[in-house]
Amino acid sequence: VQLVESGGGLVRPGGSLRLSCAASGFTFSNYRMRWHRQAPGKERELVATISSAGEVTDYSDSVKGRFTISRDNAKNTVYLQMNNLNAADTAVYRCNPGGLLAGYWGQGTQVTVSS
Repeated sequence: VQLVESGGGLVRPGGSLRLSCAASGFTFSNYRMRWHRQAPGKERELVATISSAGEVTDYSDSVKGRFTISRDNAKNTVYLQMNNLNAADTAVYRCNPGGLLAGYWGQGTQVTVSS
């Protein structure tokens, strides 16, 4: 199992970023996928989940209405569109599968929101 996140960077408050997570080594379309984040000194937070076919999504209250999770099963990739970013969104973002593969993680991508 390999998960490679990309798309992070430095963005000003109110800006947007789109994160990608390219997956390989497993049957991507069989697994729900999740985005998590962890800020320095804070616990890891589950921010978004998408079902295996992409028809069901769920978000933490802290990002609801600003973030959108999506997936392309043909490309084995899950995305996180992040809009109206603020300083509290600064963290390392990682994706991982649900179910039996929940122990696999990518290296993460850093998102920094600062003026």
